[in-house]
Amino acid sequence: MLLDKINNDLKIAMKSKDKAKLETIRLIKTALMNEKIKLTVDNLTEDQEIAIIAKEAKQRRDSISEFEKAGRVDLIEKEKIQLDIIKTYLPKQLTENEIIALVDKVCVELNATSIKDMGKVMSMISPQVKGRANMAQVTQFVKRFLNK
Repeated sequence: MLLDKINNDLKIAMKSKDKAKLETIRLIKTALMNEKIKLTVDNLTEDQEIAIIAKEAKQRRDSISEFEKAGRVDLIEKEKIQLDIIKTYLPKQLTENEIIALVDKVCVELNATSIKDMGKVMSMISPQVKGRANMAQVTQFVKRFLNK
């Protein structure tokens, strides 16, 4: 389970006095624990854990984008450090070429030819890339394919 790895890494971060890692791991652990409470379950599935961690990563990417617009360089660096730490708990991310190949494959399988097929395509791709790709990027590639 991912939570076991997180707990172990938390202990290591405490011992090494790595403040940034400690803070970030605590944020992740809190998000996981809150979800367990919300769902009233003893343990989350690995997919649920990955989804929560992916959500934390997305929040950091969104914050970085907003801070860049506001010119807050001091806050950008902190968010980037947290994002790098969060990424270590996510599955290996798909490359652009892997995403494009998957989009092409799914669109051909579904015989998707227009933007009207977007929902069908996304519903088939989403489970395959969950936690392994930025969904905004996947959506872009699907739109590009369907607008050919």
